[in-house]
Amino acid sequence: MNTALKITTFAAALAATFGTAYGVGQGIGPVVADAPPEHGRDHTPPASRPARDDGHAGHDTPPAGGLQISEGGYTLDLATPRVPAGRRTELRFTVRDTEGRAVTAYQREHDKELHLVVASRDLLTYRHLHPTRAADGTWSIPVDLPRAGGYRVFADFTPAERGARNLTLGADLAASGPFRPEELPAPGTRAETNGYQVELAGGLHPGKPSELKLKVSRDGRPVTDLQPYLGAYGHLVALRSGDLAYLHVHPNGAPGDGTTRPGPGISFTATAPSAGSYRLFLDFRHDGKVHTAAFTVRAGAAAGSSTPEGHTDAGHGH
Repeated sequence: MNTALKITTFAAALAATFGTAYGVGQGIGPVVADAPPEHGRDHTPPASRPARDDGHAGHDTPPAGGLQISEGGYTLDLATPRVPAGRRTELRFTVRDTEGRAVTAYQREHDKELHLVVASRDLLTYRHLHPTRAADGTWSIPVDLPRAGGYRVFADFTPAERGARNLTLGADLAASGPFRPEELPAPGTRAETNGYQVELAGGLHPGKPSELKLKVSRDGRPVTDLQPYLGAYGHLVALRSGDLAYLHVHPNGAPGDGTTRPGPGISFTATAPSAGSYRLFLDFRHDGKVHTAAFTVRAGAAAGSSTPEGHTDAGHGH
């Protein structure tokens, strides 16, 4: 598991067993705010890219990912741009090359060929999914989005082509039905999910790496037997409020490295591409189930220094 953070946009919910699928098994991970936890996800940071100066962060800040539907010669072709809210529907998509051909060969990263994230524009609903790929390159997974409104789908993958780098492509998804916009939850340092309490220490800083420490407990007792989830004791995704730019963050240390303990603490290093508000989603596995805790943080402020503590979110539902 890489310890570096890579920025990518990411919002997704996809992956269902599809006809003659092979390669990756179906995997549905945590959902925040709307559904109880079940499964999980996994990722690998993008290979280094030329840094760009966006006026908000230093020259060494990686570019944000997931904001483009096409990049590096590959395009995310979302065959299901609209789904009904509150109804289980199969989400289908294909990754195409410059010739319009469906990509059928991928590098496996964190046990999967592709990681899919679906997030609502207000960042209250988040799902990390692992769709199934058919022999013709079509990916599919059933998804049930609880609320109407705009969503962003993120496909995180690395083509098998020699020298290819990791990409996160994004596309808009609409869930039809009565829509009521919600405010971004206030910043806080504590979250609760399915009987677990998670505390956050540290913060995000524009253009500067910083450490984020999370501590997991249940019923007031530290959890010291976290289980590996896609090769790590925890996975952290950060989405920037406003455009859903994706920060791909990886834990410091890995199971079996001789120094990393299975809880209660999980450490990550991340760099924010700009100032602003971000939503953090932590996935962790315990007692055979994956759970997701969510926090709102402001880049440039230490956790807990800006506002109320203690926003809670129900589970995660990859």
